[in-house]
Amino acid sequence: MVRPYAVKGKKRKKKADVYDRAEEEEEAAAAAAAEPEETETEEADKKRSKGNEAEERKGNPIELEGIPMAPAEINPKNGPGAIFILEKASLEVAKVGKTYQLLNSDEHSNFLRKNNKDPALYRPDILHQALLMVLDSPINKAGRLRNVYVRTAAGVLIEVKPYVRIPRTFKRFAGVMLQLLQKLSISAVGKREKLMRVIKNPVTQYLPVNSRKIGFSYSSEKLVNIQKYVASDENSTDFVFVVGAMAHGKVETDYTEDFISISGYPLSAAYCITMICQALAGKWNIL
Repeated sequence: MVRPYAVKGKKRKKKADVYDRAEEEEEAAAAAAAEPEETETEEADKKRSKGNEAEERKGNPIELEGIPMAPAEINPKNGPGAIFILEKASLEVAKVGKTYQLLNSDEHSNFLRKNNKDPALYRPDILHQALLMVLDSPINKAGRLRNVYVRTAAGVLIEVKPYVRIPRTFKRFAGVMLQLLQKLSISAVGKREKLMRVIKNPVTQYLPVNSRKIGFSYSSEKLVNIQKYVASDENSTDFVFVVGAMAHGKVETDYTEDFISISGYPLSAAYCITMICQALAGKWNIL
């Protein structure tokens, strides 16, 4: 008597299932023996990257554990150097919704108006452009940039090391600044060295004794050629340049020895720094 087709099919399927399971178990065992298990560090990195992606989708700033260091020829004894002080930078943190964010005019204009604040004054992108310009300059790569100091509109003083690598995009930069203002320091990736940190005022206690402190503003009546102005000083003099990093207003400090204008037209902070760096590069023969 011939068995029904359905019964025969069931038996064949059962045998095939047993065979497939045995084959899968063998393949899994071989793969586990061939590939090393993931370490705890790799698992943590994966979780962190997934968390960052989720935060990015929500529009929240991303916290970074550290920022990389840029290679530079750091040699403090290699002749005179330059220090930049960026005054009245717009760096203010506030709780928007459920998260703390760095306020800027593009994303938080409605929030700022509700709190009776002028959105035009909240421009952290000006500081971002200025820092990129000074840290990317040939004088920094030649090791002549001693330090960069940032003083916010609220009076918070921040030290930025010359060999820090600032994020190129503003969103990443805002995340770093938010973390800096909350944790008071940012360390290098994989190291304990602090590349950016909040320090005590006044800034004058960190400046060289015999340095030439120069303030810049379009409103100054003293209009000079920056290349001739810098070239006229002694070759052993350290320069301290004070530049405003705000959208509107005038930098008023009590520690500058001279207050000059380098153009008959209003300039952005980034372009003003570019002109200063070009003049210093010419003075110190840096190509």
